[in-house]
Amino acid sequence: MAERTENSIRARVILQQCLHARLQVKPPDAESEAEWVEINRGMVIYICFFKGATEDIIPKMVNTLLNIKLCETASRKYTSVLELPGSVLIVPQATLGGKPKGKGMQYHGNISRDEGLILYDSFVSQCENELSACKNSETATDVKHGTYGNRQVLKLDTNGPYTHLMEF
Repeated sequence: MAERTENSIRARVILQQCLHARLQVKPPDAESEAEWVEINRGMVIYICFFKGATEDIIPKMVNTLLNIKLCETASRKYTSVLELPGSVLIVPQATLGGKPKGKGMQYHGNISRDEGLILYDSFVSQCENELSACKNSETATDVKHGTYGNRQVLKLDTNGPYTHLMEF
C-alpha cells in the first residue's frame, strides 16, 4: 500500500469512546442560558476537513467510523457503536488541521468555512441515517452534534483514554 502524503489527506478524525458526553452548542447570553446536547454510552467523533475534500469521501468515512470496533462491552470485548448499541456525538474540530509555525499554529490546509459546513452537515446527516437504519425497539442510539464554526465546551466521561486518530 502506498504511503499517504499529507496533501492527499482530505479529513482527519479523532475517535473517543465515552460513557457520557455533554457539548455546549450555544453559549449563554443576556436573553438565554447555554444550550447543550448530550449522549450516554457511545463514541465522540471530532472531525476536520481539509482543502480538496469533497462529498464523495463522506460515505466511506461514515461506514468506517460507525463500524469500527472501538466500544468496550461488559465482557471487555470491543464492538462497533452500531452493535453496542451506542450513541454518537459529532464535534467539528478545525484545530485538528493545525500545523505549528514558530510559536503559533496555522490552519492553511483546512477547507473553507462554507465548504466545510456543507461536508459537516452531510456527514452528520449520513451518520443519522445509518444509525436510524439499524435501530430496533431495544436500542437507544442517537446522533447529536455540535455547531460548525463555533467554539464549544465539552464535558466527557470515559472508561479510559481510548482515543484513535484516523485520516481519510
